[in-house]
Amino acid sequence: MSTVSDSLSFSAPSGADAGLTPKQLAAKYGLSVSGKRPGFSQYVRELWARRHFIVAFATARLVAQYTTAKLGQVWQVLTPLLNCAVFYLVFGVMMNGSNGIPDYIAWLCIGVFVFQFSQSAVLSGTRAISDNLGLIRALHFPRAALPIAFTIIQLQQLLISMVVLVGIVMFFQLPTMSWALVIPALLLQCVFNTGLALAMARIGAKTSDMAQLMPFLLRTWMYTSGVMYSVQSAVDKWPTVFQVLFRMNPASVYMDLIRYAFMPNAYNKHALPDHIWLIAFGWALVAGVAGFIFFWKAEEEYGRG
Repeated sequence: MSTVSDSLSFSAPSGADAGLTPKQLAAKYGLSVSGKRPGFSQYVRELWARRHFIVAFATARLVAQYTTAKLGQVWQVLTPLLNCAVFYLVFGVMMNGSNGIPDYIAWLCIGVFVFQFSQSAVLSGTRAISDNLGLIRALHFPRAALPIAFTIIQLQQLLISMVVLVGIVMFFQLPTMSWALVIPALLLQCVFNTGLALAMARIGAKTSDMAQLMPFLLRTWMYTSGVMYSVQSAVDKWPTVFQVLFRMNPASVYMDLIRYAFMPNAYNKHALPDHIWLIAFGWALVAGVAGFIFFWKAEEEYGRG
């Protein structure tokens, strides 16, 4: 089927086509708007057909990310470790935030690594469209491939960093069967992050200032999620409604799941919210589906103007 740009100017038709509007002419000759948003099921199929492109694009970007740095890929592990060191100095030593938390160093490192996964996915998703306009305008592919690819990049970085994180945790505790729970927890978090990245990709494509605002919003989210301290202990005297809101925080939920999986003996099981796995699944489902649909609705607008 031939396509024409929706911005193409039509001259007045003559002969048998006289009096027909551009829309009627397009219908008569089987023309369609260039870049028209496909139906939802077709869009999903097109995205699945390009799964190899998404993975290859993510891997290439990951490899190229640190090529100019002398330490190269070491920064994938060094960056969260440096964050852990700073947070331990400030919150663990100076502010005595480690009080009442067994094996605080391992507990803190898990929180930093897990939250950075969400933080980096949201930040990269916000810039996924605006930073890749050349690729978008040059090639035809489902635009959702970009924020999904950037989320895969962050997942790959986390998996590489997990080698060091496992070593840190093993310094305090030997592996147990509960470590297997890390896998489904990370998968749920990955779906949640992908949904957020898709939603922020659409918002960031329309509002360029959002990329400047996001670091402040994410920093606020981090400080209210219990990365460096126990949220349960901090809000245990607050009104019940606020306690529920803080414990339903998706970042806290995924950190709690992974912390408990790695440290079942040191982590207080009774501090976990009730039905935490259902909450984690619910956040992943809502964010994943809503974020994907929200992004798909504006598919034909990306790269225009």
